Amino acid sequence: MPEQGPPPTTPDGHHVVIKGRRWRATDPSLPPDVAALLRRHLMLARRAVRSAMSEGDQAAERAARDRVHTAKTALGERGTPWWEQDEDERRRGWEEGLAELDAES
Repeated sequence: MPEQGPPPTTPDGHHVVIKGRRWRATDPSLPPDVAALLRRHLMLARRAVRSAMSEGDQAAERAARDRVHTAKTALGERGTPWWEQDEDERRRGWEEGLAELDAES
């Protein structure tokens, strides 16, 4: 299987393009180690959503979807666009999101 690089971005760098659809890009100011931790939390939460759905556990599904939202917001992919925030707001967003996700683990 050929190795893939990062997806193409829009000229302004605000979005990635996947299968012809634009998605908000991860905040480029995130330190690589923090971005990796947040992506790990995101993947764990997505697996928890799938598991809860297969078990029919609506409360667990809601909690897992909330964790997905927290991770995506901390990555800068939801909420106020990262390019509209100053550095302190951006840092505060990922620090608070990571702290919340770590506390739930």
